[in-house]
Amino acid sequence: MDFEWFVAKRFLGSRPRETYLSIITWISILGILVGVMALIVVLSVMNGFRAEITKRLLGVTPHVLVFSTKGTISSYQEVAEEISKVNGVEATCPFIYSQVMVSHMGSSAGCLMYGVDPNGVKKALDLEPMLRGTDLVRLKRNDEEKPKAILGIELAYKLGVRLGDSITVLSPEGKRTPMGRVPNQWKFQVVGFFESGMYEYDLSMMYVSLADAQEFLDLEGLASGIQVKVKNSEKADSVAALIEERLGKEFWTKDWKSMNKNLFAALRLEKITMFVILTMIVLVGSLNIVSGLVMTVMEKKKTIAIFRTMGASKGMISNIFLFQGLIQGIVGVLGGLTLGVAICLLLKKYQFISLPRDVYPLSSLPVSIQITDIIFVGGAALILSVLAAVYPAIQASQQDPLKVIRYE
Repeated sequence: MDFEWFVAKRFLGSRPRETYLSIITWISILGILVGVMALIVVLSVMNGFRAEITKRLLGVTPHVLVFSTKGTISSYQEVAEEISKVNGVEATCPFIYSQVMVSHMGSSAGCLMYGVDPNGVKKALDLEPMLRGTDLVRLKRNDEEKPKAILGIELAYKLGVRLGDSITVLSPEGKRTPMGRVPNQWKFQVVGFFESGMYEYDLSMMYVSLADAQEFLDLEGLASGIQVKVKNSEKADSVAALIEERLGKEFWTKDWKSMNKNLFAALRLEKITMFVILTMIVLVGSLNIVSGLVMTVMEKKKTIAIFRTMGASKGMISNIFLFQGLIQGIVGVLGGLTLGVAICLLLKKYQFISLPRDVYPLSSLPVSIQITDIIFVGGAALILSVLAAVYPAIQASQQDPLKVIRYE
């Protein structure tokens, strides 16, 4: 094996009259290097986007939602206690939600009202980092105060609402009267805003206290469902199944993955597509290895014939060229991984590529380097490099040394 390695390294170093072989070799290495570098950077950026979007989604979307087949939950405190006993559950919080109409100074918009317990929602939902100029505790009020609300920042811009303004909220479900249900209308004081970075959420959501929502929607003593926070968000679907099993057929659940499956399916497809496209760069570098090694075989015919007459087997000759492909792959992969990781670290630290906030939910390019991507990309590039050397290696091993010595 030492003989094959030694000869493979000597063949890679060209003499002055074989400079073209050296140029082809370096072009092959450069192709693999650029491909690996591009793959690492693009996959890390895609991972960063997914991680950042997931973080923002989980700020406004519970890990698991529990609903009743009856529509509302009456004994929601007891149900929440039962859910808390399920393995993997960290916190629970009842909530009420309903479509309402919000208006202010002649502007109006439809939105989703969320009634939450100001204390309990802190444990069940990571909403606080997204709040602007307020705290969830401010949703509580005394009897003489107006009901209070926290609006999505885009909804506030659309309505022209400022901190402390009053907004009119109209519920189409209304309240019960002797004449049936009639629309209910309340004045809410805006005590703050939240900004998740997700345009649709910021435009269509408002938070109020659970007690105010129950009174406003005529649902006193009832809850629309229960928010559940699990210890490992990636296992939310399995915890949701355990919750359904414990509560029985009267309840059903929905986890955050199923609620956003289209978004994450699109991100996954985009990552796979970019991987396939950029792998073509590595493939081009591998094809250059084929052409370079074929020319090496033609140039080294006499040397190969001499090795065969001195006792080298066909397998040893094949190994020489396979090792050449492997060496070129190792140099290209190591260089590509080093440059790719370096670029990712620079992007992460200095954030010199900015994104327009009116188009993307992020202000800078997010980066998340995953060791599995590095291993997979590096391994795939090495395999392509070795496979590219198979044909030249077979061609070299099949040469007849007697014909070469006789006619060359």
